[in-house]
Amino acid sequence: MIIIGGGPAGLTAGLYAARAGLKSILLERGNFGGQIVNARLVENYPGFPEGISGTELVEFMQRQATKYGLETTPAEVTGVNKGSTYEVATSKGNIQAKSIIIAAGAEYRKLAVAGEERLSGRGVSYCATCDGFFFRDREVAVVGGGDTAITDALELAQHCRKVYIIHRRDQLRATKAMQEKAFSQPKIELLWNTVVQEIVGDKMLSSLHLQNVKTGQSSDLEIDGVFVAVGIKPNNQVFSQLVDLDEAGFIITDELMRTSPPGIFAAGDVRHNSFRQVITAAGDGAAAAMSAFRYVKE
Repeated sequence: MIIIGGGPAGLTAGLYAARAGLKSILLERGNFGGQIVNARLVENYPGFPEGISGTELVEFMQRQATKYGLETTPAEVTGVNKGSTYEVATSKGNIQAKSIIIAAGAEYRKLAVAGEERLSGRGVSYCATCDGFFFRDREVAVVGGGDTAITDALELAQHCRKVYIIHRRDQLRATKAMQEKAFSQPKIELLWNTVVQEIVGDKMLSSLHLQNVKTGQSSDLEIDGVFVAVGIKPNNQVFSQLVDLDEAGFIITDELMRTSPPGIFAAGDVRHNSFRQVITAAGDGAAAAMSAFRYVKE
């Protein structure tokens, strides 16, 4: 079996596959861990009551999976062909397998402004569920105008003193029901027709440099954190002609993580309707591996 992706979903799939006795190889084009390595402290993963850094958690996962015989290879997948078995083309050569688990993850869309990369994890976040608790009783901003942005703002309003929603247009894209909830929340203030030009701070974020797209007027907003919610894109480029995708490009699976072609499974953030949490990604990986084992055995 071939596992594509070395985040929590892929590593958990590898652990279960190796323990089940499948000859398994995990392919990862970059660093192991995926999005979770950017988390300075993970406090909602069971078994670590004091929290654990994302990097350390991934290290434990990788060590545990390889302990049981999972082989890992740094390689980029460039194509998948189906014959009597599946042939996966990689930057290190071709590999054949009876089953594939796609755990390639997804990437948050960035603002691509000065200071964003440098202050990521230091006031810049892409996950309100993950990091909102750290900003209790502080002032934060959410960038975006869709359902995710409004959901994040409403969640943050439960913890934070003030939540600004920064949106480049003069109306939200979120559903009417979500908009009404935001408008009725006294802690939320909307900044219309506004974009972030720069994220400012030394060691931690201190303010946002903003511009009104209609008037051209610039301003500075002093806040403690910013949550970027302008979309997420699945790493589906290699698989878009292989499996069925939803309208946003995420891989469609059933409850057993099966995709449209037999023998191919998907797990984690690349999958349709994923909660994009480390624990649900791990659960997906376990389910995909057990389903793949059943498929290969049959």
